[in-house]
Amino acid sequence: MTTAAGVYPPLEARPLKDTICLFDVDETLTKARRSATPEMLELLSRLRHKCAIGYVGGSNFVKQQEQLGSATTDVTTLFDFCFPENGLIAYRLGKPLSSNSFIQWLGEDKYQELADFCLGYISKLKLPKKRGTFVEFRSGMINVSPIGRNASVDERDEFEAYDKIHNIRRDMVEALKKQFPDSGLTYSIGGQISFDVFPTGWDKTYCLQHVAAEKAISGTEYKNIHFFGDKCFVGGNDYEIYSDPRTIGHAVECPDDTMKQLKELFSL
Repeated sequence: MTTAAGVYPPLEARPLKDTICLFDVDETLTKARRSATPEMLELLSRLRHKCAIGYVGGSNFVKQQEQLGSATTDVTTLFDFCFPENGLIAYRLGKPLSSNSFIQWLGEDKYQELADFCLGYISKLKLPKKRGTFVEFRSGMINVSPIGRNASVDERDEFEAYDKIHNIRRDMVEALKKQFPDSGLTYSIGGQISFDVFPTGWDKTYCLQHVAAEKAISGTEYKNIHFFGDKCFVGGNDYEIYSDPRTIGHAVECPDDTMKQLKELFSL
């Protein structure tokens, strides 16, 4: 893959060098599981000339490469910081940083007990559609989808509407909390069709340790950490970082709203 076009000042030489903008992916930078528009990428490029930018998402790196990068452009060249899986996997200026592992933290036996419960619960659900990949194992979490992550775009839309009425994901999260009350796990609903399960504290605020580490690397201290996300309500997977005292939270409705807010905030 080639690098993205454009030359950016070093992090310590940006006009707003004490500022970084972090973005959720689905429904913030892109439509759910869709690709970023050229207009969004162009606006982010202009913003990057002013301050540092990064994304933090629950999905794995491959999915974020598909949505934000292209066959010829590595996503790590489009952002200063890339934080797949809430920052459990991390890249700074295209180079990987230290990572962490969900399976090492939980252990194989407890993981299988958790996965078996999820699959058993889903097997009893009556939904308009069921597809495949109901439990997706990731480095820093598992992602649970009652309909299955193999659902098409139309099927995802159908499930999202059904879930808003019948609270399928909410009820499943409550069942997991009851089944595993002392597990040290957090459950976070995000996107259209799924929710994440991860150790408490491994939400999107996890990435902030990498942001803070920049002071020791380049001398750049980010005093203004802006976060933009669409699931900023209690129980949404943006809530913890949106409400964290270290960040300036911005709730958005869709990618167009993200662009609107960026233009107003940073005179783009």
